[in-house]
Amino acid sequence: MKIIHILILLVIIGSHEINAQRNSNKNKAAVIKSIDSKYTELSALSDKIWSYEEIAFRETQSAAALASYAENQGFRVTRGVGEIPTAFTAEYGSGHPIIGILGEFDALPGLSQKTVPHKEPLNEGSAGHGCGHNLFGVASLGAATAIKELIQEGKLNGTIRFYGTPAEEKFFGKLWMIRAGLFDDVDVVMDWHPSAKTEANVQSSLALVDFLVEFEGQAAHASGDPWNGRSASDALELYTTGINYYREHVKPTVRIHYHIQDAGKVVNVVPDYSKIWTRVRDTRREGMEKVWKHVERIAEGAAIMANVDHKVSLISGIHEVLPNRTGGARLQENLEFLGSIEYTDDEQEFAKKIQEATGSEIVGIDNAITPLKETAEHPMGGSTDVGDVSFVAPTIRLSATTAPKGTPWHSWAVVACGGMSIGHKGMAYAAKALSMTMVDLFEDDHFVEAVKEEFKERKGDYIYKAMIPPGPPPLDFDQD
Repeated sequence: MKIIHILILLVIIGSHEINAQRNSNKNKAAVIKSIDSKYTELSALSDKIWSYEEIAFRETQSAAALASYAENQGFRVTRGVGEIPTAFTAEYGSGHPIIGILGEFDALPGLSQKTVPHKEPLNEGSAGHGCGHNLFGVASLGAATAIKELIQEGKLNGTIRFYGTPAEEKFFGKLWMIRAGLFDDVDVVMDWHPSAKTEANVQSSLALVDFLVEFEGQAAHASGDPWNGRSASDALELYTTGINYYREHVKPTVRIHYHIQDAGKVVNVVPDYSKIWTRVRDTRREGMEKVWKHVERIAEGAAIMANVDHKVSLISGIHEVLPNRTGGARLQENLEFLGSIEYTDDEQEFAKKIQEATGSEIVGIDNAITPLKETAEHPMGGSTDVGDVSFVAPTIRLSATTAPKGTPWHSWAVVACGGMSIGHKGMAYAAKALSMTMVDLFEDDHFVEAVKEEFKERKGDYIYKAMIPPGPPPLDFDQD
């Protein structure tokens, strides 16, 4: 009798799994169809943001365009969150699971570029989307809209929440959004980034800290009485010299950068003020913090040698990403189901001209889907405030092709591709892969719990604390 009951139970469970799979297939087909139907309008929205060329905390038009689109699609939009005028959330549905999706939209200074395969600024000296963020926010909002339609039709239950996150390239706006509690109740977060390859991203990133060093001395006539001067510029030069000697004695995973913002105004005055922005990175927050503190001591030593005063001010800092292989594996399945992006001969020719102009190997666009990689212990590359999100909520990440293989990132070449069909295709592809994986999250409680369990294991007993100073975000910071 027990055997019969077990067999009946297995049949029922199997039947439920088959029905769930059928529903999933229908819902995934629906989100693909939704994004295909909106391809033209999403591309136009992306191009609009591309043309605005707005930098960190100044993305007024870009944020307004995305928020208005969300409102027109029926989302509940809350603007100005986290004390940031250009940050917002757009939400639809109710109850759990609450699935979040991140959208960035800030540009980089000095990278304005036309949609041509050679360097030619659109607006000389203006910003440009050298990281493809005009595509990023739009794809994520397109994916959120496709899910919203299924919730509206009663085919999925729960809440979809789009996060409009400004200032990723500088200052890291997500830190203040986290501090405002905007991620406290979310179950899983989806994220993607434009790339030269398509893959489920199961790698970490580099932890980072930004701080400002200011030196103050005494002005004097540089020829008439230099002995009465105490040069803040001397201190700055001693500081950078100390950093550059220190580079030999840090681990290969460490990166140190600086940007001199003020070293005096005229040649015949001993400068009494200097200012430098310093950035330290490492693959682990602990390693970064050790280097950071030593670099601060170098600033103190430079001030002593130049006989000037100095001040160190924290701007912000970000954590490395906590990868999630459980989520990445499911995302990988959806990528393989979607297949590769197809490109026209004209698009491949454009790509090859980009490669020729940037000194890269002339091979065109790599449209292969990268197999799921092992998670490296010390991956090198960039940094992102998505790392901080990944310490407060499980985060599944995607890279999607929006530029040719070998394209230098944060360059005019990425801007050129992001404003034309190569970028548009990657944007739409990302929206499909993200929304398909969100269908899995909404339909499969076990999947959500497995993603959460890996998050808990990777985080361990670490208590997250944002690396930002007290007070509001630095909205008025001089970005020149």
